This record gives sequence, structure tokens and C-alpha cells, in this order.
Amino acid sequence: MIALLAPGQGAQSPGMLAPWLALRGAQRRIAAWSDIIGLDLLRLGTTAATEEIKDTAVTQPLVVALSLLVAEELTRRVELPTDAPITGHSVGELAAAAVARVLTADDAVALAAVRGHEMARACALAPTGMSAVLGGDPDDVMAVLAELGLEAANYNGAGQIVVAGSLDALATLAAHKPARTRVLPLPVAGAFHTRFMAPAEHALTQYATHLTAKNPARPLLSNADGEVVDDGTEMLHRLVTQVTRPVRWDSCMATLGALAVTATVELPPAGTLSGLVKRAMKGTVTLALKTPEDLDKAAGFIRDQLGTTRCATVYSGADLSGTLV
Repeated sequence: MIALLAPGQGAQSPGMLAPWLALRGAQRRIAAWSDIIGLDLLRLGTTAATEEIKDTAVTQPLVVALSLLVAEELTRRVELPTDAPITGHSVGELAAAAVARVLTADDAVALAAVRGHEMARACALAPTGMSAVLGGDPDDVMAVLAELGLEAANYNGAGQIVVAGSLDALATLAAHKPARTRVLPLPVAGAFHTRFMAPAEHALTQYATHLTAKNPARPLLSNADGEVVDDGTEMLHRLVTQVTRPVRWDSCMATLGALAVTATVELPPAGTLSGLVKRAMKGTVTLALKTPEDLDKAAGFIRDQLGTTRCATVYSGADLSGTLV
């Protein structure tokens, strides 16, 4: 079985939208989404500098818009099986929900814009941040986090936990890190997926009352616990509360394994999730959509997966390290 993955914040790079604008109707689609959210996604995705697209209020709708633009083109080229699961990492879950038809693409991009704006506002209320903890014993790591008042924000699997909290506590963690770990500060605005995002959750709760959620048209995995959610209203609730809850990407990968997933296609900006899958789900074939030329590869890759059980490692994407938040 093949699964579709949607990346989150941290996967962005300057100019990432540019190569995809040659796709049929792409510029018109991006312009329409720009009008909906009041941001010039065309400029932000082509000529804006790294510092500008690191802004949470910009990054989140830009990442979701790119993922959905390419997902729409992919489904024009090949029919995805209805039993093919989909999941996204953090804000990527909004793109996954749209591909599963819980939300319209317009609503998903708009929700991402509100989410990014409100999370940026919440970040401004206190000096907080995030760090990746690589390696070590998980119990030892969690004990140190409890001592310092830090929270595990992302369980990314493959020995990677992203922690969040006050900048002072993160500095103490870096100076007195748990045994056999590396601690890497992340260039983000604040403590995502923690109690510090409560104001953002409140604003999203109010905004979500104006959205209509449908039941998923394909298996949709939730970051909350990795479980398949079959109720649209429940999924929308999870998308809202996700901003204050940890991302259980490790649980999502465990469920993909339980569903007998043997191959994944990662929507752009792609690479990081494919790397995590390759390290945690040994033997899984991955394809990261990095350029428009990869779309035909993906279409053939999906047809091969449907028609035969042979290994298609010729399509395997690079094993890239990275951290999503």
C-alpha cells in the first residue's frame, strides 16, 4: 500500500514555489488563494528572502498552498486509490485534510493563514522557543524536560524529539543536556504545540465555527495519536486543538506500518518526512516530490505500487535530515 505525506513548517525554502508555477492553472490558483488570505503567495514563494518566509504567519499558508497545488496536479495525472492513507505533519495536517476532502482547498489555505497569524501573535506574548533533542534514552530525556518545565512538542521518531518552552529553560537544557544526546536550537518564533499556544487555539476555535467539515474520503491519520479519523467534525476539532498538543509523528508512522504501507509519496516542500520514514520504517520506498519532473515519476510509481509488489527503489527519494515543527 502507498501513503501520501504532507510536510509542515520547517520544510520551506526561498523560491520553492517558482518551479511549480508552470503547471496548468498554477498561477491562477495561487492568485486566488492570495486574494482569500490577503498575502501575496506568488511573491512570497518566488522572490521573498529566507527571513521573510520564516515568519510563522507567512510560512504556514505558503507550505499548505504549495502542497495542495501539487496534490491537485498529481491527482490529475494518476488516480490515487481510495484506501491510500494520508497524513501531514503539524500544519501539513491541514493539507492532508483537504486531500481527504474534509475541508476544501480554499478553507485549508485560509485556516492555515489564520493559524499562522494567531500562533505568531501567541509567540509574541513570552520569550519561548524550540530545540531538537537527538538520541539518548527517551525516559532520561523526559525526566530532564520535567525538571526544566519544558514540553515535548514533536515526537518525530527515529530518535528525534522536539522540545519547547521558555528560552531560559532551553538554554539550561543545551548546557546540561541528557546523556548521549545532541540539542539543536531551532529557528522558530516560539513554543509551538504547547500551552503557550492557548490564545491561538482559542482564536482558531472561534474561526472553525464558520467551516464545514465532511467525513474523510480516504484514511486520514491524526497527529494527536496516529489513529485513523473517520469523522469530519472530530478531525476539524483535532486540527484546532493540535496547536497546543504534541505532534505524534512517531505514532503516525506506526499506524502506516500497521496498515501495511510499503511506499510513500511526500508532497512539496518535500524531503524531511521521507527521511524520517526511511529511518523509522525500514524497507519503505519513498518518493519526495521536489520538482515538477517528479510528478511523472510519482504517477508511474503509484501505478507500479498498485499493479505489482516489486520493489521500485529507482524512485526512492534522498534520505534528508531535517526537523519539522
